[in-house]
Amino acid sequence: MTPLKNDRFIRALLRQSVDKTPVWMMRQAGRYLPEYRATRAKAGDFLTLCKTPELACEVTLQPLDRYPLDAAILFSDILTIPDAMGLGLYFSEGEGPGFKKIIRSASDVASLGVPDPMVELRYVMDAVSLIRRELAGKVPLIGFSGSPFTLATYMVEGGSTKNFQYIKQFLFSQPESAHQLLALLAQTISDYLNAQIKSGAQAVMIFDTWGGVLTTRDYLTFSLAYMRLIVDRLIREQEGQKIPVILFTKNGALWLESMAETGCDALGLDWMLPIGEARARVGHRVALQGNMDPCILYAPPARIEAEVADILASYGVGNGHVFNLGHGIHPQINPEHVDVFIRAVHELSAPYHQANSV
Repeated sequence: MTPLKNDRFIRALLRQSVDKTPVWMMRQAGRYLPEYRATRAKAGDFLTLCKTPELACEVTLQPLDRYPLDAAILFSDILTIPDAMGLGLYFSEGEGPGFKKIIRSASDVASLGVPDPMVELRYVMDAVSLIRRELAGKVPLIGFSGSPFTLATYMVEGGSTKNFQYIKQFLFSQPESAHQLLALLAQTISDYLNAQIKSGAQAVMIFDTWGGVLTTRDYLTFSLAYMRLIVDRLIREQEGQKIPVILFTKNGALWLESMAETGCDALGLDWMLPIGEARARVGHRVALQGNMDPCILYAPPARIEAEVADILASYGVGNGHVFNLGHGIHPQINPEHVDVFIRAVHELSAPYHQANSV
Protein backbone atom coordinates (compact mmCIF):
# COMPACT_ATOMS: atom_id res chain seq x y z
CA MET A 1 0.00 0.00 0.00
CA THR A 2 1.07 3.62 -0.65
CA PRO A 3 2.79 5.33 2.33
CA LEU A 4 0.87 8.14 4.02
CA LYS A 5 1.63 11.65 2.78
CA ASN A 6 -0.25 13.15 5.76
CA ASP A 7 0.03 11.04 8.92
CA ARG A 8 -0.86 13.87 11.32
CA PHE A 9 -4.06 12.10 12.45
CA ILE A 10 -2.34 8.79 13.22
CA ARG A 11 0.52 10.51 15.01
CA ALA A 12 -1.89 12.50 17.18
CA LEU A 13 -3.83 9.38 18.16
CA LEU A 14 -0.54 7.77 19.21
CA ARG A 15 0.38 10.94 21.16
CA GLN A 16 3.35 11.66 18.92
CA SER A 17 4.51 15.11 17.82
CA VAL A 18 2.65 16.94 15.04
CA ASP A 19 3.05 20.34 13.38
CA LYS A 20 -0.61 21.28 13.91
CA THR A 21 -3.73 19.70 15.39
CA PRO A 22 -5.36 17.29 12.91
CA VAL A 23 -9.06 17.63 12.21
CA TRP A 24 -11.90 15.60 10.70
CA MET A 25 -15.66 15.55 11.32
CA MET A 26 -18.04 12.84 12.33
CA ARG A 27 -20.50 12.35 9.46
CA GLN A 28 -18.27 14.49 7.23
CA ALA A 29 -19.63 12.69 4.15
CA GLY A 30 -23.25 13.66 4.45
CA ARG A 31 -26.34 15.61 3.52
CA TYR A 32 -24.87 19.08 4.16
CA LEU A 33 -22.87 18.61 0.93
CA PRO A 34 -24.74 19.15 -2.36
CA GLU A 35 -22.47 16.63 -4.09
CA TYR A 36 -23.47 14.00 -1.51
CA ARG A 37 -27.15 14.70 -2.14
CA ALA A 38 -26.58 14.27 -5.86
CA THR A 39 -24.87 10.90 -5.38
CA ARG A 40 -27.58 9.83 -2.94
CA ALA A 41 -30.21 10.68 -5.55
CA LYS A 42 -28.26 8.68 -8.13
CA ALA A 43 -28.20 5.68 -5.79
CA GLY A 44 -31.96 5.84 -5.32
CA ASP A 45 -31.97 4.98 -1.62
CA PHE A 46 -29.65 5.02 1.37
CA LEU A 47 -29.05 1.27 1.60
CA THR A 48 -28.07 1.08 -2.06
CA LEU A 49 -25.61 3.90 -1.43
CA CYS A 50 -24.10 1.95 1.47
CA LYS A 51 -24.04 -1.38 -0.35
CA THR A 52 -22.49 -0.16 -3.63
CA PRO A 53 -18.72 0.10 -3.06
CA GLU A 54 -18.14 2.55 -5.90
CA LEU A 55 -20.79 4.95 -4.56
CA ALA A 56 -19.62 4.56 -0.96
CA CYS A 57 -16.12 5.42 -2.16
CA GLU A 58 -17.38 8.42 -4.09
CA VAL A 59 -19.13 9.99 -1.10
CA THR A 60 -16.25 9.13 1.27
CA LEU A 61 -13.89 11.17 -0.90
CA GLN A 62 -16.22 14.14 -1.53
CA PRO A 63 -15.38 16.11 1.65
CA LEU A 64 -11.66 15.61 1.03
CA ASP A 65 -12.05 17.22 -2.39
CA ARG A 66 -13.51 20.31 -0.67
CA TYR A 67 -11.57 20.61 2.58
CA PRO A 68 -8.00 20.07 3.87
CA LEU A 69 -9.13 17.29 6.24
CA ASP A 70 -6.59 15.04 7.94
CA ALA A 71 -8.57 11.79 7.68
CA ALA A 72 -11.24 10.05 5.64
CA ILE A 73 -13.89 7.88 7.28
CA LEU A 74 -15.55 4.97 5.55
CA PHE A 75 -19.07 5.81 4.40
CA SER A 76 -21.34 3.12 5.80
CA ASP A 77 -23.89 2.67 8.58
CA ILE A 78 -23.60 1.06 12.00
CA LEU A 79 -26.73 -1.01 11.30
CA THR A 80 -25.12 -3.03 8.54
CA ILE A 81 -24.18 -5.57 11.25
CA PRO A 82 -27.73 -6.33 12.45
CA ASP A 83 -28.76 -6.43 8.81
CA ALA A 84 -26.04 -9.05 8.12
CA MET A 85 -27.33 -11.01 11.13
CA GLY A 86 -30.66 -11.44 9.35
CA LEU A 87 -32.81 -8.72 10.92
CA GLY A 88 -33.82 -7.13 7.62
CA LEU A 89 -32.80 -3.46 7.86
CA TYR A 90 -34.95 -0.89 6.09
CA PHE A 91 -35.27 2.89 6.13
CA SER A 92 -38.61 4.72 6.07
CA GLU A 93 -38.67 8.29 4.81
CA GLY A 94 -38.84 10.63 7.79
CA GLU A 95 -38.88 7.80 10.34
CA GLY A 96 -35.32 6.47 10.31
CA PRO A 97 -34.21 2.84 10.45
CA GLY A 98 -36.31 -0.21 11.21
CA PHE A 99 -35.99 -4.01 11.25
CA LYS A 100 -38.29 -6.70 9.95
CA LYS A 101 -37.19 -8.95 12.83
CA ILE A 102 -36.87 -7.66 16.40
CA ILE A 103 -34.95 -9.27 19.28
CA ARG A 104 -37.00 -9.54 22.47
CA SER A 105 -36.42 -13.06 23.90
CA ALA A 106 -33.86 -15.79 24.58
CA SER A 107 -35.07 -17.70 21.52
CA ASP A 108 -34.62 -14.59 19.39
CA VAL A 109 -31.03 -14.29 20.57
CA ALA A 110 -30.44 -18.02 20.00
CA SER A 111 -31.53 -17.62 16.38
CA LEU A 112 -28.68 -15.20 15.65
CA GLY A 113 -25.28 -16.17 14.31
CA VAL A 114 -21.97 -14.38 13.75
CA PRO A 115 -21.86 -13.22 10.11
CA ASP A 116 -18.72 -13.68 8.06
CA PRO A 117 -17.53 -10.14 7.26
CA MET A 118 -16.04 -11.34 3.98
CA VAL A 119 -19.38 -12.83 2.91
CA GLU A 120 -22.42 -11.04 4.36
CA LEU A 121 -20.50 -7.75 4.70
CA ARG A 122 -18.24 -8.12 1.70
CA TYR A 123 -19.56 -4.89 0.18
CA VAL A 124 -18.11 -2.96 3.15
CA MET A 125 -14.69 -4.58 2.72
CA ASP A 126 -14.77 -3.90 -1.01
CA ALA A 127 -15.55 -0.25 -0.24
CA VAL A 128 -12.66 -0.04 2.25
CA SER A 129 -10.22 -1.49 -0.29
CA LEU A 130 -11.43 0.82 -3.03
CA ILE A 131 -11.32 3.94 -0.84
CA ARG A 132 -7.84 3.11 0.39
CA ARG A 133 -6.64 2.70 -3.18
CA GLU A 134 -8.28 5.92 -4.36
CA LEU A 135 -6.86 7.89 -1.42
CA ALA A 136 -3.38 6.93 -2.64
CA GLY A 137 -1.88 7.82 0.74
CA LYS A 138 -3.35 11.34 0.85
CA VAL A 139 -4.73 10.84 4.40
CA PRO A 140 -5.51 7.83 6.60
CA LEU A 141 -8.78 5.91 6.33
CA ILE A 142 -10.90 5.33 9.44
CA GLY A 143 -13.04 2.22 9.77
CA PHE A 144 -15.82 2.01 12.35
CA SER A 145 -18.63 0.13 14.02
CA GLY A 146 -21.37 0.76 16.52
CA SER A 147 -20.80 -0.56 20.02
CA PRO A 148 -22.49 -3.76 21.22
CA PHE A 149 -24.89 -1.86 23.47
CA THR A 150 -25.80 0.65 20.76
CA LEU A 151 -26.47 -2.07 18.20
CA ALA A 152 -28.42 -4.09 20.76
CA THR A 153 -30.56 -1.01 21.45
CA TYR A 154 -31.63 -0.78 17.82
CA MET A 155 -32.15 -4.55 17.55
CA VAL A 156 -34.36 -4.75 20.65
CA GLU A 157 -36.24 -1.48 20.12
CA GLY A 158 -36.74 -2.29 16.44
CA GLY A 159 -35.42 1.10 15.37
CA SER A 160 -34.89 4.54 16.86
CA THR A 161 -36.18 5.31 20.35
CA LYS A 162 -36.54 8.19 22.79
CA ASN A 163 -37.34 6.37 26.04
CA PHE A 164 -35.33 3.09 25.65
CA GLN A 165 -38.24 1.10 27.08
CA TYR A 166 -37.61 -2.25 25.43
CA ILE A 167 -33.82 -2.38 25.68
CA LYS A 168 -33.87 -1.51 29.40
CA GLN A 169 -36.69 -3.96 30.03
CA PHE A 170 -34.59 -6.60 28.24
CA LEU A 171 -31.46 -5.78 30.29
CA PHE A 172 -33.26 -5.85 33.62
CA SER A 173 -35.77 -8.68 33.13
CA GLN A 174 -33.63 -10.98 30.93
CA PRO A 175 -30.02 -10.18 31.89
CA GLU A 176 -28.68 -13.59 30.84
CA SER A 177 -30.12 -13.20 27.34
CA ALA A 178 -28.90 -9.60 27.22
CA HIS A 179 -25.35 -10.71 28.02
CA GLN A 180 -25.57 -13.44 25.38
CA LEU A 181 -26.65 -10.87 22.79
CA LEU A 182 -23.91 -8.42 23.79
CA ALA A 183 -21.23 -11.13 23.72
CA LEU A 184 -22.39 -12.21 20.27
CA LEU A 185 -22.24 -8.61 19.07
CA ALA A 186 -18.78 -8.12 20.60
CA GLN A 187 -17.49 -11.10 18.62
CA THR A 188 -19.21 -9.92 15.44
CA ILE A 189 -17.86 -6.37 15.79
CA SER A 190 -14.34 -7.64 16.48
CA ASP A 191 -14.43 -9.75 13.32
CA TYR A 192 -15.94 -6.87 11.36
CA LEU A 193 -13.35 -4.30 12.42
CA ASN A 194 -10.46 -6.72 11.93
CA ALA A 195 -11.73 -7.38 8.41
CA GLN A 196 -11.82 -3.62 7.78
CA ILE A 197 -8.23 -3.36 9.02
CA LYS A 198 -7.12 -6.20 6.76
CA SER A 199 -8.92 -4.48 3.86
CA GLY A 200 -7.12 -1.18 4.44
CA ALA A 201 -8.53 0.78 7.41
CA GLN A 202 -5.67 2.53 9.22
CA ALA A 203 -7.58 3.42 12.42
CA VAL A 204 -10.90 2.25 13.83
CA MET A 205 -13.57 3.92 15.93
CA ILE A 206 -16.31 2.36 18.06
CA PHE A 207 -19.44 4.53 18.31
CA ASP A 208 -21.30 3.99 21.57
CA THR A 209 -24.12 6.38 20.77
CA TRP A 210 -26.50 5.19 23.47
CA GLY A 211 -24.21 4.16 26.35
CA GLY A 212 -24.83 7.51 28.00
CA VAL A 213 -28.48 6.62 28.77
CA LEU A 214 -27.33 4.04 31.34
CA THR A 215 -26.48 4.40 35.02
CA THR A 216 -22.81 4.03 35.94
CA ARG A 217 -23.36 0.46 37.12
CA ASP A 218 -25.19 -0.52 33.95
CA TYR A 219 -22.79 1.33 31.65
CA LEU A 220 -19.83 -0.57 33.09
CA THR A 221 -21.74 -3.87 32.95
CA PHE A 222 -23.61 -3.71 29.66
CA SER A 223 -21.54 -1.30 27.54
CA LEU A 224 -17.94 -0.75 28.55
CA ALA A 225 -17.23 -4.38 29.45
CA TYR A 226 -18.06 -5.44 25.90
CA MET A 227 -16.13 -2.60 24.26
CA ARG A 228 -13.13 -3.72 26.31
CA LEU A 229 -13.53 -7.23 24.85
CA ILE A 230 -13.44 -5.76 21.35
CA VAL A 231 -10.34 -3.68 22.06
CA ASP A 232 -8.60 -6.81 23.34
CA ARG A 233 -9.42 -8.70 20.13
CA LEU A 234 -8.49 -6.06 17.57
CA ILE A 235 -5.50 -6.14 15.24
CA ARG A 236 -3.22 -3.36 16.49
CA GLU A 237 -0.56 -3.47 13.78
CA GLN A 238 -0.91 -4.01 10.04
CA GLU A 239 1.61 -3.56 7.23
CA GLY A 240 4.16 -2.54 9.87
CA GLN A 241 1.98 0.36 11.07
CA LYS A 242 0.13 0.73 14.37
CA ILE A 243 -3.67 0.76 14.13
CA PRO A 244 -5.10 3.21 16.68
CA VAL A 245 -8.47 2.51 18.31
CA ILE A 246 -10.88 5.29 19.34
CA LEU A 247 -13.78 4.78 21.78
CA PHE A 248 -16.63 7.28 21.78
CA THR A 249 -19.53 7.21 24.24
CA LYS A 250 -21.94 10.08 23.76
CA ASN A 251 -22.74 11.61 27.16
CA GLY A 252 -19.94 9.49 28.60
CA ALA A 253 -18.00 12.15 30.52
CA LEU A 254 -18.68 10.39 33.83
CA TRP A 255 -16.63 7.40 32.77
CA LEU A 256 -13.53 8.76 31.01
CA GLU A 257 -11.11 7.17 33.47
CA SER A 258 -12.72 3.75 33.06
CA MET A 259 -12.78 4.12 29.28
CA ALA A 260 -9.09 5.06 29.27
CA GLU A 261 -8.28 1.79 31.03
CA THR A 262 -9.65 -0.39 28.22
CA GLY A 263 -6.42 -0.31 26.20
CA CYS A 264 -7.78 2.02 23.52
CA ASP A 265 -5.54 4.74 22.08
CA ALA A 266 -8.00 7.64 22.15
CA LEU A 267 -11.35 8.75 23.54
CA GLY A 268 -13.92 10.68 21.55
CA LEU A 269 -15.61 13.48 23.50
CA ASP A 270 -18.96 15.17 23.08
CA TRP A 271 -19.26 18.87 23.95
CA MET A 272 -20.52 18.52 27.53
CA LEU A 273 -17.11 18.70 29.22
CA PRO A 274 -14.29 21.17 28.51
CA ILE A 275 -11.51 19.24 26.81
CA GLY A 276 -8.94 20.65 29.25
CA GLU A 277 -10.83 19.01 32.13
CA ALA A 278 -10.92 15.72 30.24
CA ARG A 279 -7.19 15.96 29.60
CA ALA A 280 -6.50 16.60 33.28
CA ARG A 281 -8.50 13.51 34.20
CA VAL A 282 -6.97 11.01 31.77
CA GLY A 283 -3.45 12.44 31.74
CA HIS A 284 -1.17 10.82 29.17
CA ARG A 285 -2.98 7.49 29.04
CA VAL A 286 -4.93 8.26 25.87
CA ALA A 287 -5.31 10.89 23.17
CA LEU A 288 -8.53 12.91 23.02
CA GLN A 289 -10.76 13.58 20.01
CA GLY A 290 -13.28 16.41 20.03
CA ASN A 291 -15.13 18.35 21.09
CA MET A 292 -16.96 21.25 19.44
CA ASP A 293 -20.75 21.48 19.59
CA PRO A 294 -21.89 20.89 15.97
CA CYS A 295 -24.37 23.76 16.35
CA ILE A 296 -21.49 26.23 16.48
CA LEU A 297 -21.28 25.71 12.71
CA TYR A 298 -24.58 27.60 12.36
CA ALA A 299 -22.80 30.70 13.74
CA PRO A 300 -21.00 33.43 11.76
CA PRO A 301 -17.37 32.70 10.78
CA ALA A 302 -15.90 34.86 13.56
CA ARG A 303 -17.85 32.92 16.20
CA ILE A 304 -16.70 29.60 14.71
CA GLU A 305 -13.07 30.76 14.81
CA ALA A 306 -13.48 31.93 18.42
CA GLU A 307 -14.86 28.53 19.46
CA VAL A 308 -11.97 26.73 17.79
CA ALA A 309 -9.55 29.03 19.61
CA ASP A 310 -11.26 28.35 22.97
CA ILE A 311 -11.09 24.57 22.56
CA LEU A 312 -7.45 24.66 21.48
CA ALA A 313 -6.62 26.84 24.49
CA SER A 314 -8.52 24.50 26.79
CA TYR A 315 -6.51 21.51 25.58
CA GLY A 316 -3.30 23.52 25.75
CA VAL A 317 0.22 22.89 24.52
CA GLY A 318 1.23 19.38 23.57
CA ASN A 319 0.25 16.38 21.53
CA GLY A 320 -2.59 13.91 21.63
CA HIS A 321 -5.48 16.07 20.38
CA VAL A 322 -7.55 15.33 17.28
CA PHE A 323 -10.02 18.14 16.67
CA ASN A 324 -13.56 17.04 15.84
CA LEU A 325 -17.18 17.87 16.48
CA GLY A 326 -18.78 16.39 19.59
CA HIS A 327 -21.19 14.47 17.34
CA GLY A 328 -22.12 14.33 13.66
CA ILE A 329 -22.47 17.44 11.52
CA HIS A 330 -26.07 18.53 10.91
CA PRO A 331 -27.54 18.30 7.40
CA GLN A 332 -28.50 22.00 7.37
CA ILE A 333 -24.96 23.33 7.95
CA ASN A 334 -23.56 25.73 5.34
CA PRO A 335 -20.56 24.02 3.65
CA GLU A 336 -18.68 27.34 3.67
CA HIS A 337 -18.80 27.35 7.47
CA VAL A 338 -17.12 23.96 7.48
CA ASP A 339 -14.25 25.43 5.48
CA VAL A 340 -13.88 28.19 8.08
CA PHE A 341 -13.82 25.57 10.84
CA ILE A 342 -11.23 23.28 9.23
CA ARG A 343 -8.87 26.09 8.28
CA ALA A 344 -9.18 27.72 11.71
CA VAL A 345 -8.08 24.48 13.40
CA HIS A 346 -4.93 24.28 11.27
CA GLU A 347 -4.06 27.96 11.47
CA LEU A 348 -4.76 28.51 15.16
CA SER A 349 -3.28 25.24 16.41
CA ALA A 350 0.24 25.66 15.00
CA PRO A 351 1.53 27.71 18.01
CA TYR A 352 0.55 24.86 20.36
CA HIS A 353 2.99 22.60 18.52
CA GLN A 354 5.90 24.99 17.83
CA ALA A 355 8.28 23.07 20.08
CA ASN A 356 7.85 20.09 17.74
CA SER A 357 9.28 21.97 14.77
CA VAL A 358 12.23 23.65 16.51
